[in-house]
Amino acid sequence: MMTPMIDAPDPARSAGTRSAERAPAPRAFDAVLCDLDNVVRFYDTAPLAALERAAGLPEGTTESVAYAPEVDLPLLLGRITTDAWVESITAGLTDRVGEERARALGRALADAPFRADGEAVSLLRRARTHVPLVLVTNATLQLDHDLALLGLADLADAVVSSAVERVAKPDPAIYRIAAERAGVPLDRCLFVDDRQENVDAAAALGMTCVLYREPGDLRRALGPCAEAAEATGTAAPRPERAR
Repeated sequence: MMTPMIDAPDPARSAGTRSAERAPAPRAFDAVLCDLDNVVRFYDTAPLAALERAAGLPEGTTESVAYAPEVDLPLLLGRITTDAWVESITAGLTDRVGEERARALGRALADAPFRADGEAVSLLRRARTHVPLVLVTNATLQLDHDLALLGLADLADAVVSSAVERVAKPDPAIYRIAAERAGVPLDRCLFVDDRQENVDAAAALGMTCVLYREPGDLRRALGPCAEAAEATGTAAPRPERAR
């Protein structure tokens, strides 16, 4: 009886197969563009809510006036100061609670204390050891001061602020500015934001996008970039921040 032949394993082929199995999936991005508010920075509006209750207003009334486009957008585009914004809020609330109380509500919103989310900051710092990180935020002219107060002046390679650039999300122009600062094409950017309209605008430009709800969303999107980079003596290229 003839003994059946069994092919011996090819060591070279087996090694190649094991290497292919261990190879990481290609990364879908070469830079991270991240929102600031409600991703990294969070405001405490409890003092404002207490003032609204005392004034007989539903909680959130002040914000609904303050964040109406005709009131908010001039601030975010750097056209008015925070004090002028408070006066606009005051004008919108005076008929309901009187001028003095309206101004106190506007000031309470403008001066609301804020904090940084430690988990999101840690994830972004790790990501920056792999790829460039750019903050892309609809913010006021106080942004640099605010980042310093948070201890985050060095968090990102560049900061793209609507008040400085005079263009706000979801205008495509601000995404193009951010990708240019990162030094990578639009379709090689990971964009993170808590607002659907901002995410949709980034997706329309070809970016990989994350609608942020909690740090796990960021961790999953970053994948291996959420881990600390090994000490290889190399780091992600650092784009020069435009002045």
